[in-house]
Parts: sequence; C-alpha cells; structure tokens
Amino acid sequence: MSTVVINNCPDYTLTNVMEKLEKGIDLLGGWRQFIAPGMKVLLKVNLIGPKPSDSAAITHAEFVRALTRILKDHHCTVWIGDSSGGAIAGIAPTARSLMVSGLREVAESEGAVLKNFDKEGVVPVKSTIDTKPMYLAKPLFEADLVINLPKLKTHSASIFTGAVKNLYGCIPGLRKAEYHRLAPDQFALGQVIADIHEAVNVELHIMDGITAMQGDGPTAGKAYPAQKILLSTDPLALDTAAASMIGLNIDDIPILISARQRGLGEASPSKIKILGDYTAPPRLAGFRLPKRFRRLRTGQRNHRLIVKVIELLKARPRISAKLCRGCNICVESCPVQAIHPETKAINYTACIECMCCHEVCMYHAVKLKRDNPVVDLVARLDPRMRS
Repeated sequence: MSTVVINNCPDYTLTNVMEKLEKGIDLLGGWRQFIAPGMKVLLKVNLIGPKPSDSAAITHAEFVRALTRILKDHHCTVWIGDSSGGAIAGIAPTARSLMVSGLREVAESEGAVLKNFDKEGVVPVKSTIDTKPMYLAKPLFEADLVINLPKLKTHSASIFTGAVKNLYGCIPGLRKAEYHRLAPDQFALGQVIADIHEAVNVELHIMDGITAMQGDGPTAGKAYPAQKILLSTDPLALDTAAASMIGLNIDDIPILISARQRGLGEASPSKIKILGDYTAPPRLAGFRLPKRFRRLRTGQRNHRLIVKVIELLKARPRISAKLCRGCNICVESCPVQAIHPETKAINYTACIECMCCHEVCMYHAVKLKRDNPVVDLVARLDPRMRS
C-alpha cells in the first residue's frame, strides 16, 4: 500500500506553503524519516525553460523557497538543480531559466546552492534502449537526498507530466534531444524515464499543484488554480492520484504505462491510501486536457486504442510566422533536424512528433494543427473539444 498526501493550499504565500508542506511530511512519518543535520539535499525542480514562476510552466520559486527554508531550519545544505529543455545557440538555456524563474534569487537569498546540471559533470548509467550508457547529472549521485519537485501539468505529447516524467531533466543539456530520437514514441520514452528512476535514488516526491497548467502544456497551456500540494515516497502513486484529479487514469498516459510495467510504484487506486485534506483524489472541475487527447473518456479503451484515436485526432506542429521571433530554439531543439532554420517549414517525413518544438518555444509560435479536416471541423463546432 502506497500513501499519497493531498493538501489544500490556496496560494504561494510562504507561511501557507510551509505549513502545508510540514503537515504533509508529518503524515509521511516526519522529516526524521528523510533527513538529518548536515545532509546535502538536492531539490530537483521542473525548469523546462526560461519561464517566470507565474507562467505555471515550472516549479514555482516560492514553493522552492518554502521547502528550502524548512530544510535549512533542519540544518541541511540545500541544492537546487535541473537542466532545461531546448537549445539556444547550441546550448541548453538552463542558466537563463534559473534567472527568469526566480530560482537564482531564491538560492541567493536563502543560502542554497544552484546546480546547473549542464555544467556539473555526468555519471554513466545503464540504458535499456541503447547499447551505450546513459549519462545523468552528477549532483544526483553526490547529494545525500534527492527530492523531486514536479509541476502538475498537461503535456501535448505525453498527455500528463508529473513526478515520473520530471526526472527526464536529469539528462543534461542537448542529450535529451538524442533520447527523443532514440525513443520516438511515448511508450519508448517511458522506458528511458524508467531507466532514470532505477538509477537515481529519489526518496521523496512533492508536487507543486497550487497553480497547475491545463490545455496544451507543458509550456503553452493556461494556468488553472488547482490549489493542491501532493506528497509521496512513490512517484507512480503520486501521478496516479494527480491524474485522477484531472480525469485521467494510468492507461491514458503511455509514459506511466511504461512505469507500471517496470514496477516503479503502485498504479492501482485501490492500493493507494490518500491522506491529508482528502480521502480520495478530488476532481478539478473544468480542467482542460491537451488537444491531442480531446474528449476520450477514462476506462473506454486500452493503450492500443489510445494510440489509434490519438492518430485520428493528431495535431502536428505548425510555426506561426506572425508570432515567431526567429530565435531558432525550435530548430536547434529538434532531435531529427526537421525544421528549416530560415523558413521554419517542418519536414513531416522526418518529424517524429515529439513536440519538443512546441514544448520549448518561448513565444507560443508553435501551434498544434490537425491534419484531418473533418475532425478539425468537429472540434471547432464542439465547445467541449476546445482547449
């Protein structure tokens, strides 16, 4: 039996967040279960790109501040780290992301240490999809405790991103694009992420769901006031509960199917104990799912049917000339070099539909457009299918 704590938290006021975190940890057995004075604790945030905290695209800086302050009160050394997605001028924008997000200011004012995973060195680990080792950021293995701090978000390719998928940022720099190329579908990508979980000892997962992202996440969606903090020692159980809150189950999310197959945690709701302010995951009314998922109903299909229906409803990336600023982050981030650097035309024969371009665009210039005109017309006429 796995335990997931779900607490209400109305906003990012520091005292509110600290109180709800403390109450949640108490229900998991207290901080003594995880830390001792003098330990180095790494907070693995969601820092997908250079986005401000109020964008709902990243782990909010004040959420990180609250946990940092608690850990410092317990005499721990706090590290804050991640590797952003995408590439600008051939490098990942992690340094800029740390500044724009407000995390650099949090680290400086709270006495924490920033760990830019792109610059900290790597450790080789086993990969199940490649004969070569997979390289993960060294701080993950140097810390005494790693705490995973995912954001409650939708994802245009993965449907949902939470505690399980957040460890993809453990791959530093542009290596993430290489693994998208090696694992072009979400089930295969789930195996890559499972490899990371098996290599990295993450003992605690705390989800920032105070402001969630709905619609076409993980960067281009809209904020949703979910007002929740979720805590668990089991990443799959946490994601199972979080997915239920937005009307999904494990069979809706290919990456979590892979996680279940690999035994990363508990995926059966009947074997997950909910504590805190709820006895069952509360449904988030009116929460909108990605366009690629649409109005599929929970429990009506297996994962093979998901793939077939998503193919029918498929929306491919198109780059808006009106919104494009010419930064070329989409061009440099494409794992198969399918985007023309000048015209921004996409070679759909080469495109693997990983949605990296949509994910990393800072100006929302990459739009998802349907190939099927009939489905597109129905979607435009049916208000239930609008994101």
